[in-house]
Amino acid sequence: MTNILVADDEKPLANFLLRGLKAEGYACSSVHVLHDLVPCLRQTRPEILILDRMFDNEDSIDVLSTIKSLPDAPMVLMLTALDEVSNRVEGLTAGADDYLCKPFDFEELLARVVALERLYSKANGIVEAEDESLTLANLNINCEQRLVFLFEQEISLTRIEFDLLQYLVENKNKVVTRERILSRVWNTNIDPQTNVVDVYISRLRKKLEDDDRIVIETLRGNGYRLKSE
Repeated sequence: MTNILVADDEKPLANFLLRGLKAEGYACSSVHVLHDLVPCLRQTRPEILILDRMFDNEDSIDVLSTIKSLPDAPMVLMLTALDEVSNRVEGLTAGADDYLCKPFDFEELLARVVALERLYSKANGIVEAEDESLTLANLNINCEQRLVFLFEQEISLTRIEFDLLQYLVENKNKVVTRERILSRVWNTNIDPQTNVVDVYISRLRKKLEDDDRIVIETLRGNGYRLKSE
């Protein structure tokens, strides 16, 4: 499980990111004071750091070189309201691996986190196991690298979306209940009446809509079934 540290002095934003990232299956923690950042990194050793640019009058760019010199340096996604090209260039030159301007869409942030996970694995010599793939109509899923291609074009999925799609494809043409989905994908036995499954099913349908051969059926009172027509 990828460990992410959120460093932002805006506690409401930090808490929003923590909730969203935890819902996607990440291990997360936060820090709100720039002075505490490096000690926290040494203690938690995250793979990814989501770092706000400005902490009151302090610029986090001043500690980027220290962060990147740590033995287990994380990938750094810098968040900022400073959106001039010169600001982005300054942040990337100082050592940030990616740069996202506020306000931002959470879906885009998740996509960037997934990309940084891959970069971290590559930079740290983490060898992927032999690829295992699943294929359905024009859909191809690389299970080891967690990549999904539709008509040979990669589509961006969050961690939960990927796990849900993989589970549905593994059980293609079978009815899977909400309870089974919650247990397998979310690893929880929360109230099956929650609409979280419906929300993610809807998101998958939208991302797969270009292939009309792939259908995710809703079977009221029973669950869902993925079919290839």
